[in-house]
Amino acid sequence: MDLKLEAIVLPVSDVDRAKTFYEAAGFRLDVDNTFSDDYRLLHFTPPGSQCSILFGKGMISTAPGTAQGLYLIVSDVEQARAELIGRGIEVSEVFHDAGGLLHHGHEDGDAIHQGAGQERIAGPEPDRTSYASYATFSDPDGNGWVLQEITERQPGR
Repeated sequence: MDLKLEAIVLPVSDVDRAKTFYEAAGFRLDVDNTFSDDYRLLHFTPPGSQCSILFGKGMISTAPGTAQGLYLIVSDVEQARAELIGRGIEVSEVFHDAGGLLHHGHEDGDAIHQGAGQERIAGPEPDRTSYASYATFSDPDGNGWVLQEITERQPGR
């Protein structure tokens, strides 16, 4: 059985502000439908992605900004970071973890890739090993995104 992740619902406080942000980030607007005064649905797809994001009014009761660790896979993290900055998006410096590939975690609501007791090291991973270099950004509500550089997939992917 194939299970394909199709969409992730993001909790946002201001639908129009979120729409402006994701348009600026280069996500494609697929749907913007208002069904009633209490229900509006927006559907965006990141460039090159098979999975989309949904947000709107009357869609989710989760607190705005609580979606964290939303990974966007890129072939060149420095180039992706520069493009987002050129679009007006604030993006962290590129970093890698001390000690190499570690488990996923988060700190102070910021989406990061870091193991317990590990620290971020500035710049991409020196050998540019796949899965090892990152940058982060957040939407206006604080929903946290991670750019992860992958140039070669692990077996079975």
